[in-house]
Amino acid sequence: MTSATIQAGADSPAKTEGIDIRKVVAASMAGTIAEWYEFFIYGVAATLVFGQLFFPKVDSPLFGIIAAFATYAVGFAARPLGGIVFGHFGDKFGRKKLLQFSLLLVGLSTFLMGCIPSFASIGFWAPAILVFLRFVQGFAVGGEWGGAVLLVSEHSPADQRGFWASFPQAAACAGNVLASIVLFGLSFALSSENFLVRGWRIAFWLSAVIIFIGYYIRATVEDAPIFVEAQKKQQNSIKQSASIKEVLLKYPKQLLLGTLIRVGENTVYYTIVVFTITYLTVQVKMPFCTVLLIMFVANMFQFFAMIYGGYLSDKIGRKHCILFGYLGLVPWALVYFSVLDSGNFFYVTLAICVGLFFQALCYGPEAAVYSEIFPTRMRYSGVSFCYQISSILAGSIAPLVATILLRNYAATLPIVIYLLGVIALSLGALGLLRETRNISLHDVDAEHGRIHGH
Repeated sequence: MTSATIQAGADSPAKTEGIDIRKVVAASMAGTIAEWYEFFIYGVAATLVFGQLFFPKVDSPLFGIIAAFATYAVGFAARPLGGIVFGHFGDKFGRKKLLQFSLLLVGLSTFLMGCIPSFASIGFWAPAILVFLRFVQGFAVGGEWGGAVLLVSEHSPADQRGFWASFPQAAACAGNVLASIVLFGLSFALSSENFLVRGWRIAFWLSAVIIFIGYYIRATVEDAPIFVEAQKKQQNSIKQSASIKEVLLKYPKQLLLGTLIRVGENTVYYTIVVFTITYLTVQVKMPFCTVLLIMFVANMFQFFAMIYGGYLSDKIGRKHCILFGYLGLVPWALVYFSVLDSGNFFYVTLAICVGLFFQALCYGPEAAVYSEIFPTRMRYSGVSFCYQISSILAGSIAPLVATILLRNYAATLPIVIYLLGVIALSLGALGLLRETRNISLHDVDAEHGRIHGH
């Protein structure tokens, strides 16, 4: 395989080594949809079910939800470990193999969650089992994102990488949409009592079907030529795929800035898609079915907004696109909760969609950004580290922090200040990150070789 062939495979438009990029995108999205279906199902269940079924009864409904959100955060705490483990072996053995394993692992853990007896039946074993399975689920999801976006990024032409790599990003929205459809259908078909007893369990059990479909589709593609070539070079030398220690030592600036540019949008995202469900149902007293319908519409909208964000980053640059997103989130945060308090279906839906649009401008280009700041031999480890550590600092605690602030202050202003603070942090990091639009991944590898002697 010549270097010219490899270059064409990674950076030319139509096809990569005879593989249609659309097929790669479909394979990447299939698994991501399945895994985010399960992650969203858990987030909704944490708000509506787990506080009642798996934790001792207390006076305030917010206390049970806070306990459930604490288990929600456990999944995020496990994600960096999954990212490190999957990143290391993904750089060594290939993106595809690790992606298939992560898919099976998250599917099994989610299915078993639907089988856990309630606190009334087995006492503290119920939350203990829930926390363990949540940890396993988070560990598997931690390895999913990096492999999914790299499978696409490393096959993509340089001038369209933001666009194509945004599809596995948008797949999270598609998973949320699918979860919303299932939950909405179950809540419509069952009474509140039946949904609490068995309806939510059915939603978890259905993950087995989704996982099977995702695994089958994902098995049809192979790793990108640029990775295969890098793997061959590693096999011909004593030096093997990079460890997380090597990534930390050689790319501390990229790891730090890559992590920080994400904490703002990730905090906003989980405030919207998880905490807002709590706020609307508990505080505003909107019917659960109405809230689910709003989230369904919002996730449909964000799916296309995410792809637009990736496309826009190919046209105006990664940094400008992310900057526009964060600047738009500032005035949005100032009025968001006032609009939610209106309880008006149209205004609430509009406020959520506007927030998700600006968040998508930040999130959509991130897959391309992360792929372009690390060389191939340590790319999986690097992108997984940035993504998962930022998830701990942001998304894992956002619903918990927002709920505690609401309980302690009985006001939303502290939540707004919290959102503006993390947005400012991300803007500062963005200013220090270099622009990478249209860069060839071969040039990234060559630069790494010149600097570090590989």
